[in-house]
Amino acid sequence: MTTTRDWDAEAYAEQGRGVRRFGHALVGDLELRGDETVLDAGCGDGGVTRDLLERLPAGRVHAVDGSPAMVARARAALGDDPRVTVGLSDLLELELPEPVDVAFSSATFHWIADHDALFARLHAALRPGGRLLAQCGGAGNIAAVREAVAAVDEPGLRGWAGPWNFATPRETVAQLERAGFTDARAGLHDEIVHAEDPAGYLRTMILGSHCDRLPTERRQPFLAAVAERLPDPLDIRYVRLTLRARRPA
Repeated sequence: MTTTRDWDAEAYAEQGRGVRRFGHALVGDLELRGDETVLDAGCGDGGVTRDLLERLPAGRVHAVDGSPAMVARARAALGDDPRVTVGLSDLLELELPEPVDVAFSSATFHWIADHDALFARLHAALRPGGRLLAQCGGAGNIAAVREAVAAVDEPGLRGWAGPWNFATPRETVAQLERAGFTDARAGLHDEIVHAEDPAGYLRTMILGSHCDRLPTERRQPFLAAVAERLPDPLDIRYVRLTLRARRPA
């Protein structure tokens, strides 16, 4: 998440299980000894941060998010575990009290327009030899939803492409290398998330920024119009961009 908008943390806890599943799986791909210091960049409500802590019995996590509501929920969920700190920060303004061994992120980077600046900041946060593992929405992500939004032709959204940066693997590797990373790799794969409550899911997980741009009385009609243009039942095709890189030693 970034500080461009706050999130409804309570609704996210209910609607975000499918997307949170991506983060749980990504944690399983981390090679950890168990004593590392890890950055959770865009920690959301702390659900995936807890997975990281389970993998770090002798380590610690600096969890950061740009949403005050998410930070409050993460702090409540993680309690007083001395191995974790939860801070409020835009990732483009990230400052940590110490270098980290691993920068980890799930379902966050596509909300950030400037990936060159983002990767430079993450490179600076890592110790020499430190690793980056992240996943976010990539090129082609939520295509059906974006097409439905365009078809609704809501006057308050005309000419706006949305808040996302769904990058390709090629451009991501180039940006990582410009930031100073080495061994940069990126790839795409598909995931399907079923939305039991289409309008609620769209509002919470995908189109919150769109709703923020509309008058209050136009938000529910807009969401209903988008949902009407999507399949019922609603299974959303997510295209996930997974990226890996290392800061040179």
